[in-house]
This record gives sequence, structure tokens and C-alpha cells, in this order.
Amino acid sequence: MTLVALLRAGLPRLLLLLFVAGHLLSAFAATDDAARVEQLRAEIRRHDELYYKKAAPEISDAAYDALKRELRELETAHPELATSDSPTRRVDDDARDAFFRHHAHRAPMLSLDNTYTEADIRAFDQRVRKRLAARATPAGLPALRYTVEPKIDGAGISLIYERGKLVRVLTRGDGAGGDDIIANTKSIAGLPRELRDDGGGLPEFIEIRGEIYMTFADFERINARRAAAGQPLFANPRNLAAGTMKLHDPAEVANRALHIFVYGAGACEPAATISTQSGLLERFRAWGLPVIEKYWLADTPDALVAAITELSALREKLPYPIDGAVVKIDDIASQQTLGSHSTAPRWAIAYKYTPKSVETRVRAITLQVGRTGALTPVAVLDPVVFGGSKIGRVTLHSTQELLRKDVRVGDIVVVEKAGDIIPEIARVKTGARGGGPAAPAPFALPKNCPVCATPLAAENESADNVLLRCPNRDCAAQVKARIAYFASKSCVNIAGLGDSTVEKLVSRGLVRNVADLYDLTPRQIATLDGLGEKSAARLHAAIAASRRAELWRVLVGLGMPDVATARAKTLAKKFNSLSGLVSADEATLARLPGVGKKAAASIAAWLGDPANRALIERLAKNGVGAGGK
Repeated sequence: MTLVALLRAGLPRLLLLLFVAGHLLSAFAATDDAARVEQLRAEIRRHDELYYKKAAPEISDAAYDALKRELRELETAHPELATSDSPTRRVDDDARDAFFRHHAHRAPMLSLDNTYTEADIRAFDQRVRKRLAARATPAGLPALRYTVEPKIDGAGISLIYERGKLVRVLTRGDGAGGDDIIANTKSIAGLPRELRDDGGGLPEFIEIRGEIYMTFADFERINARRAAAGQPLFANPRNLAAGTMKLHDPAEVANRALHIFVYGAGACEPAATISTQSGLLERFRAWGLPVIEKYWLADTPDALVAAITELSALREKLPYPIDGAVVKIDDIASQQTLGSHSTAPRWAIAYKYTPKSVETRVRAITLQVGRTGALTPVAVLDPVVFGGSKIGRVTLHSTQELLRKDVRVGDIVVVEKAGDIIPEIARVKTGARGGGPAAPAPFALPKNCPVCATPLAAENESADNVLLRCPNRDCAAQVKARIAYFASKSCVNIAGLGDSTVEKLVSRGLVRNVADLYDLTPRQIATLDGLGEKSAARLHAAIAASRRAELWRVLVGLGMPDVATARAKTLAKKFNSLSGLVSADEATLARLPGVGKKAAASIAAWLGDPANRALIERLAKNGVGAGGK
């Protein structure tokens, strides 16, 4: 009824005012909800870009899921606001890469709905039982039973086997299709190129779904190497695994060491006769595929919760990262009866473990200068015991991350362990800053190197994405980092030449580059504080022994751009000596397997620098790299 009609009907003025006020409030609320929907969509898309395409998430999984849950609830309450391209109606996308061939999935690769509470697990069980009861046929369905499996914190992939032979390995992509990364999986231990017939025959075609991951040991090994090289550390095993599987250099992929577990199937021709999820896992095992070591069967909500709790207790003992438990209906016919919605199956749910965290205060922010001159911010914290160890310092990886997270001296911060290993600042409690002159001030990036005072170079122009670097190669911090890296175990392995001794050698002016090490005398070494004649003799002998280090180790230690272990071995095999490498031209380098034009240009430019050539000539003269390939 219109306002005029109400007036004509003689509606009392008070009721009329209430009617108008109600409509106005409803209109305002609808406007607010519409604005919030657009805000949520934009925020979720930004976080998707950071997580899937840049491997640099800003928020925790729980915070991200909360954003999606709020958006889903608003779209349900206001169907007119729902759109087909909403983040709630599509599978998360790991970014298509034109370097790889793209293929469609025969059966879509969906995501999983997430929960963080026991109450939600019980509600999921009630929902499943109700839906199955409503759809039961006269023949009925089997008694409800679930599998509970570890949720590997990695990157989803689909293995395509035709007549038992592996022909493609596709990333999840957008759920409808993904990139074929089969060349990057040849080095994965335990991934069979051909399935083993267990006597039951092999399908003509099958999509086997799994997760590529990285072990904690390999993650620590790679980050230790990067730390020694003065390079930013990777944030967690999941991001490193996802980034590694899309590298354009299979040799470097092999060096990093990826692993895989399989857990499900997509399309299968002819249709599989396996009737349960647990039976599918055992069939995979019989075919020679890598399957999780342990899973649980549960037929009641209490048994489900008990299995999830038991898995949580085992979490710290596993050599690989998991971030939750996946609950699936075991009976495949019941799975098919329930089906899926646009992004996830209705017969499965992921229970996500809440990351362990602790709060503390930022005392100071220091800037470290690495081997390449890149500045790495480090937050100095009020010491706090976390996960059995005392934490007083946390790296912020790069100046970009420092600006992005807006960490300030005096802030209260939440510290979590990335991948259950490395402590990191997950977020700042901005609400605790307060106001006025006592509030923490934004961190001001320096204009000059904190070690040598040389004006810093910015590698990106945008204010919120700046990577600062000291361009002075003679900066004492860079000199020390280069020497320590060259002497490290992953390079020529000079026992006894640790950071402290390197610091003394450089500070005394005895060493300015790695070639100077081979000119040291035992008497010079013995003049260093804390080193007697016997220690000096041992160190001198260790330096002499490093002349026999394998050539590829010397090449890694020199820190040439784009030369990690795999590529260093290729160069060593081809040129066999430092002198041979110096004479190599860019075209020759580009033709080597696993090098390519981009890396060849970087290596040739480094070799063409007079200072670098002089360094190599001095090393060669001292017989360094004499250990051969």
C-alpha cells in the first residue's frame, strides 16, 4: 500500500510514522549489506591473489574462512546480491601459467568446506544423516561410517593415468582445468610412472587426486641455504611446495625435493568397482601409489571427534605439515547420493586446527644487510616461550612485508609458527596502539645503508612494494655474508670458519673476499682473539682442504645469479674448471640443459664483471675447485 493510500485510509499518524521509519531502516540496512558484500568480495579476491599467485598470505586461514562465511551468510539473506562470479561460488585458483600446457579436468577438482569447532563437526554429521534419510531408496543405504584423514598442507594436483601409465600431472587450477607440470614431478620419490597391477586390473583412464608437499627437513635445509646466502626466507612449507611445482626449471625442482600423497579419484573409465573411500586408499596402495600412513574409521559423532583429537596429538611427530583433518563419508554410493554444491562436496568437510600463537611486544626493528645487499628487517621482541623454545627475534623477510604488515616498535603482535617451524608475526593488534603522542609511529625506511651509509637503491618504485638494497659491494656486511656463505656446509665447507671468525677476519682487514682466505697464514689467523696456535693451524688446514671441494660447490659458493645446486652441477660437468667457465659465452651457456636464455644472460653478465673475473682467476691460481665435477 502506498503512502497516499495509507493517508486516505486514515491510518493514525503514529502508526504511519512507524511504517515509514521501518521502511527507511530496511532500506538503509539493505544498502549497508550491499556495500559490505562488495567490500568482502574485493577483500577476498585480494587475499586470493596474495595466497595463490604470490604465495604471500597476509592473514590466517581462520580469518580468511571467516570472511567467506560472512559473505556466504549475506548472500543467503539477500539472494538479489548473489552473483555467479562471487568468491563463494568458485573454486580457488592457483593461477594459470602460459609456460605449461593447460588441460581440462574430466571431473572438477573442488575445494572443501572448512570448520574449526567440534560443534560444527556434530552439525555436519546431523546434516548428512538427515539428507541421506530423505534420499534413501527402498533398498536403503549402508550404515553411516566416516574416514578421517590428515589434511596435508600442500598444493592439490591430479595424476592422469592411461592404461596404467602416467601421462599428465595437472594442478588444481580453477577447478575446471589446470597446468600440466609432469616434467616437474619426475624427481618425486615414490610417484610411479606406471601403476602396478594388483590382479584386479587397471582402468583405461583415471584421475587420481593428491597433494604435493614439502617435508619440514627439506624446508629447513632450503631456508638455511638462503639464510647463508643473505636471501629472504620462505614463509612456510606449503607456499614453497606450491611455488616449486610451478618452477620452469625441473633441475631446481629436483634439488628442492617435493613429495606427494594421493587420497581420491576423479573420472575413471571404466567405472571403478571400489565401494568405499577406505577401500580406494588400499587399492591405491596396492597399485604402488604413495598413500597416507594412517587414517581412522568412525561411525558416531563421538568417534569422529576422538579421531580428530588423536590426529591432532600426532601432528607434532609427523615429518610433513598438516593443517587439519578431512572427514569423508566412507561409502561411495552415499557420497554420490549427496553430491556437491558449486565449490565443495556435501559428503566431506575439513576440520582445521587452530594455529598455535602467542602475544608479545615489539622492542625494536633492526635491518640486516645480506650477501646480495638486500635489507632484511628483524623484529626484536620481548622474549616469550613458545612451542618449547624462547623466541626473542622474528624475521620479517623483506621490507615489503614490513610495510605490508605495518609492524611498529611498541606494537603488540601475534606470533605464530609458520608450518609449525619458523616463528613469524601473523598480525599486529592495531587496536592496542591507542592514540596521541605515545602511540607507536610507523617504521621509517632508511635512505642509507645501516652498515656502510651508502645511499640505498629501491628495486620497486611503488611505496608499498619497495625492496631496498645496498649497492656497495664492499659494504662490510655483504663481505662478511659472502665469505660465510662460501665457507658454509652447502658450499666448500670450511670447518671452523663460522660467523664469529669471519667477523674478526674482515674487521681486522685480513680478508676482503673469498680468494683472500687462501692467502692467510697460520700466524695471521693466530692473532685473532680467541684463537690459539692449535686452533689457527686447524683452520688453516681446513681452508687448504677446501681447495679440493667439488667444482659445483665452489660455483654455488660464488653466489652467481640463478646458479643453485642443480645448475652449478651442469656448469661443472660442462666446463670442468673455473678457468673453463670464465671463457664461456652467453650462447654456449644458453644451450646447456636446464639453463635457458634468462639464466645464461645473468651468468654471462656476472662473469663479464672485471671484479668477478679477477676473483675467479685468483681462486683458480690457488687450485680451488680442484676436486673436479
